Amino acid sequence: MTQSTQAQAGLLESAPGSDDRPRPSGPRRGAGRRVLRALAPLPWIAPATALILFVVIWPVVSMFLTSRQKYDSMGFDQGSADWSNFSRLFAEQDLPGVLIRTGIWVVTVVALTVLISLGVAQMFNKEFPGRRVARWALIAPWAASVVMTSIVFKWMLNPSNGTILVLLHDLGFMKNYNSVNWLASQTAGFSWEIFVAVFVSVPFTTYALLAGLQAIPDDVYEAARLDGAGVVRTYWSITLPLLRPALLVAALINIMNVFNSFPIIYEMTGGGPGNETSTSTLFMFNTQQTSIGEAAAMSVVNFGFIIVIVLLFLRASKWNSAED
Repeated sequence: MTQSTQAQAGLLESAPGSDDRPRPSGPRRGAGRRVLRALAPLPWIAPATALILFVVIWPVVSMFLTSRQKYDSMGFDQGSADWSNFSRLFAEQDLPGVLIRTGIWVVTVVALTVLISLGVAQMFNKEFPGRRVARWALIAPWAASVVMTSIVFKWMLNPSNGTILVLLHDLGFMKNYNSVNWLASQTAGFSWEIFVAVFVSVPFTTYALLAGLQAIPDDVYEAARLDGAGVVRTYWSITLPLLRPALLVAALINIMNVFNSFPIIYEMTGGGPGNETSTSTLFMFNTQQTSIGEAAAMSVVNFGFIIVIVLLFLRASKWNSAED
């Protein structure tokens, strides 16, 4: 081989693309495969992720940004207000009472709803004549508009000719119903609003718990009977623990729905007299009529309030051990 042929062979061996170029090592190639496997579900979850970002995350960010802006009476942005909207909000004399009332509203309505629904679901889980008709009848308060239900109860409590007052008068429980205006009283009005909230919440909760009851195997109850367990012992040791996942879901959904409930109080009392029957949601609505920025600050407080309530509920219920 001549000297020039040897030089050409050396150039070919050292040229790019020859067999001597570096190759990815084993660990690096494995890491790349793991990344690809981790990203594989992304096309499937991307629509749900985009929906969450658009429907949940962005409104929260926009709400917080609005709470730090100043708006005139026409709703035009006048620039940054820094934290002055929050300062004015926390200076409101009605705010402490509104927050306490909101906590009472949520706890009372959810607790009564769950307790009543447990009994109704247990009854509907038994065979009795007309059970199908009773189940269909229970759907009516849930299927009807909450606004319509609230207006109907407001009419029924009308001091002039409300059917509830007339009935109590005819039964002898009330002498002069024309002098009674329960919705104008803080305690009585708020109590009736709680009653209506429970009335419209029981159907959904009952069906959620009924689905949980029907998912419990009959073999479990048969084994309890063979062991000599009574009705109370069986319900406390078997039914409630196995019903816990459905119970937690129903209670959690009720907490969020009741906290954000607006039509019942708005239609029945409008939050009055004053703000004595207002919850934080209605207080926010009333505030936005005079100050958009302060109402947005109230929205931020509401968001934090519901997060705290839900976290406290999940911690108290030990939700992560529901499947144990």
